[in-house]
Amino acid sequence: MTNKKQKLELTWIGKDQRPRLEPRILVEDDARSYHAAKRVSDHDLFDNKLIFGDNLLALKALEQEYAGKVKCVYIDPPYNTGNAFEHYDDGLEHSIWLGLMRDRLESLRVLLRDDGFICCHIDDSEGQYLKVLMDEVFGRSNYLSTIYVQVRYAEKTLKQDMDFHKQIEQIHVYRKEYGAKPNLNIKEHSFEKFCYYINVKEPFATETLGGKKVELFRPGEYEIVQGEGGEKGLKEIWATGSILDGNSSGRFFRDYLTGRPSSDGLGILYRVWGIGDDQFPFRYFTGPKKESATKGKYFQGVPNDKLDNKANSSSTTPIENFYDLAGSFGNCRQEGGVEFRSGKKPEALLNIILKHFSNPGDIVLDSFAGSGSTGAVAHKMGRRWIMIELGEHCHTHIIPRLRKVIDGEDKGGITEAASWKGGGGFRYYALAPSLITMDKYNQAVINKEYNPAMLTQAMCKLMGFTYAPSETVYWQQGHSTETDFIYVTTQTLDQAQLAALSEEVGDKRSLLICCSAFRGKADAFENLTLRKIPRAVLTKCEWGHDDYSLNVQNLPLAEEDQVDIPTPRKEKAKARAKAKSAEPSLFGGDDE
Repeated sequence: MTNKKQKLELTWIGKDQRPRLEPRILVEDDARSYHAAKRVSDHDLFDNKLIFGDNLLALKALEQEYAGKVKCVYIDPPYNTGNAFEHYDDGLEHSIWLGLMRDRLESLRVLLRDDGFICCHIDDSEGQYLKVLMDEVFGRSNYLSTIYVQVRYAEKTLKQDMDFHKQIEQIHVYRKEYGAKPNLNIKEHSFEKFCYYINVKEPFATETLGGKKVELFRPGEYEIVQGEGGEKGLKEIWATGSILDGNSSGRFFRDYLTGRPSSDGLGILYRVWGIGDDQFPFRYFTGPKKESATKGKYFQGVPNDKLDNKANSSSTTPIENFYDLAGSFGNCRQEGGVEFRSGKKPEALLNIILKHFSNPGDIVLDSFAGSGSTGAVAHKMGRRWIMIELGEHCHTHIIPRLRKVIDGEDKGGITEAASWKGGGGFRYYALAPSLITMDKYNQAVINKEYNPAMLTQAMCKLMGFTYAPSETVYWQQGHSTETDFIYVTTQTLDQAQLAALSEEVGDKRSLLICCSAFRGKADAFENLTLRKIPRAVLTKCEWGHDDYSLNVQNLPLAEEDQVDIPTPRKEKAKARAKAKSAEPSLFGGDDE
């Protein structure tokens, strides 16, 4: 018997293989960044990020600055349906898809705030597996709900040869930690329905029913007037169905007034004393007005708790877990002025997600940006946003769409509902290339595309320092604490230069020096730590990998004694593996 602690988990081929990601830096492209010409309001947000590159590397690049800062993650990953979409290769092998999602979910969890939420949109091709996987990553106790979304009408079939019509998609919702509270629906209270007023004359009879005094009024001895709703008004409620069992008034009608027309007559008004939770000491009931009728009504005043809290005249109701958005999905193709077939999500859906799981000023992240719906809606709703996209539609779709939002030219989607007038901006970043490359002698060297500032920023990230160059002290290029600094240089430092640096640093501070080479003993100065680059970082991670979206080489080959029947998917995978293995460079792979 094994002593290994067991747990419920999902397993797949290659689950234990985890990439050792290079923490890349992000390089801004000013020509693609965009900001409004002037402020539209005091709430304009300019520090949004659009990142072009592999989303797993991009998420790793964000960890140092954004760990624990993102309030809401919405992702719409490839569904792994086996269909080749226009902008994505969606036909990944099942195990590879699970590994792809596991690595990204773990990184997204690092970025989430403790009170944050992740909403993952999927269909039933992988939806149940994704649920179990998210249980592992986020904890089953942090599962909140699965929201079901109708995405197409019943009569709109995808393919005539399909046995089942896919109308519904799912959004699995998890919190990061216990205590995270979504924004519930707000139900505004008003006195609009309390618009009935009853005037009575002397009762023609009085009796006791159920221990309560009951006064009876015949037609002509009372009048029910409908007017403007107010605090003194009454609300009309039918005494039928579940009402007869659900409250004291319904039960009183059921037990004591049902069947009374045979003795009292039709159209009788009953005033019952000592019942209800409103400002009136009585409650009015009416019996049937026709012999064939059995239903009656009662008239309720504004509940006392609502009168006592008039300043807070609203309450909350639970978030629905089903939304019929078939119309929105059918009409969203041109939202934002960009067409994006097979997978575009309507702004109405993102509005629901961000309303319940974020607040104005919060950071929203989408690492499968697609056509940019998440960023467009977040911008209009006053949320800060980060989007990541590897496909060329980052430039052909997302940037033009966001420019229209910022310029106030996007009139569709939720623009009117959000009262959006334009403003704000975003910064465009690309992932820097790998820091380490191989020279013609197959030796690891610093990538020539890195200038001194990029090298310093990369080394800060690799060594766990915050990049913060001092304007006055050349060797203070970053810090890990208030007294611990880093200095990066491609120079070879001699003993005299090191002695000078040691003297400037002093005995109350420390300095990590990353240089190409140095002359002298590494431990000669107590306040200096010396590291050679690139040797100091060679073993920290994988170098030269630009695409973690699909790694076909990880698939196991068929056993020799098994009969391998070729299929289009197998042939496609073999072709990819062959093409990828023939590439001479360290880079390559398929877009997600």
